[in-house]
Amino acid sequence: MIDNRPSLVFADKKGNIFDFEPLAMVGRSGDYIVPIEDCDVIPAPRGSHFYVLPDRYPIGMDRQTGQIIELKENPFDPSSPAFAVAIFLAAPYTQTYLAAWEPCDYAQELPLFAYTALGWASGFVTTAIRTDPSARQDIDTFNMHKVKKGVEIWKGMFPENRLVTHLAHCALVYGCPAAINLFQAREEGPLPTSPMCNARCIGCISYQPKGHPPAPQKRIEFIPGPEEIAEVALTHIAHVKAPVVSFGQGCEGEPLLAGDVIEEAIYMIRKKTDKGTINLNSNASLPHVVGSLADAGLDSLRISMNSVRPSTYKAYFQPSYDFDALYESVYEMKKRDKFVSINLFVFPGVTDAPKEANTLKAFIKDTGIDMIQWRNLNIDPDVYLDTLAQRFPSGIGIKRLISEIDVRCGYFNPYLSKL
Repeated sequence: MIDNRPSLVFADKKGNIFDFEPLAMVGRSGDYIVPIEDCDVIPAPRGSHFYVLPDRYPIGMDRQTGQIIELKENPFDPSSPAFAVAIFLAAPYTQTYLAAWEPCDYAQELPLFAYTALGWASGFVTTAIRTDPSARQDIDTFNMHKVKKGVEIWKGMFPENRLVTHLAHCALVYGCPAAINLFQAREEGPLPTSPMCNARCIGCISYQPKGHPPAPQKRIEFIPGPEEIAEVALTHIAHVKAPVVSFGQGCEGEPLLAGDVIEEAIYMIRKKTDKGTINLNSNASLPHVVGSLADAGLDSLRISMNSVRPSTYKAYFQPSYDFDALYESVYEMKKRDKFVSINLFVFPGVTDAPKEANTLKAFIKDTGIDMIQWRNLNIDPDVYLDTLAQRFPSGIGIKRLISEIDVRCGYFNPYLSKL
């Protein structure tokens, strides 16, 4: 008998969420269903969101027999269906198992969020670990009254600055944590720049083709001038204790395609101050541009990757550039003694598959990168696995993988002290 594990949760047709003690919670690792132990879960973090998944039956484990069960009917109202539930984790929590479900034949593609396992054990619990101690995006740090006031102040200071207008929309309409922090004079300030991209990521969160769930935010439609960028960056740096400003945001394409503008903006910033960390979030596709930006004063590069294996990477990113460009961009930064991190899209069952884990460790050794940011991949899991079209054996576990990586572990772009 299984009596010491969290319970399955499900939703009714009205969206009410219930726990169901007879079935124990399970998770998903790639195509595998995994029993969840008490040691695998933490209380659901504040600031997370619960999602009811239409046309998907929850899956649990019978506590008496150990059998995997699809819960097709609401056990408290057998005339109604039961729906699977997942949690979208607050930053900076990294998922260790996906939510488990069985889709109906007519189930539609899910929107671009990360679907982590959710259960009940004297409260909602989930399969995740906190990978960064920073409170940069903790919900308790967001004061929307202060944000609205900050937007007014910024617009008053820079009435003609299109980037300020764009970021105000991001903060007030999309609730973008980075934009919210900008107008609160906290932590990392965003500098979206490029409406163009040279990859066609399956899970792009700023552009989706027709026939797919819409992107959660609209991509910037203009390239800010270097003066506009410098105004935002310098103001943020002047008012924040440990300031970071970053090109390459969720509301844009690939910033390296606007490299000439960014280079001029960085020169303007560094002409005025040597304070603050200037970071670039990028696909690292243009090494010569990376080198030029580093010479101009770029401090750190974060490379977005779902994998360091070319076949897995290309299936998701659908790049127009060669995979070796990523290596070359790392080398451009490291030979100038700059900081490099990977923005690794975590997908349990793929990221921790032995062939992926071993190649990641080799990449770290070969390149000398400084950090991995363990970010959850926002995509329908079934779509992702279909896209990769590979067979992945059972993973070693996300927790174990993180523990075996010997570079800095985190979730956010760090402030780099120049002392």
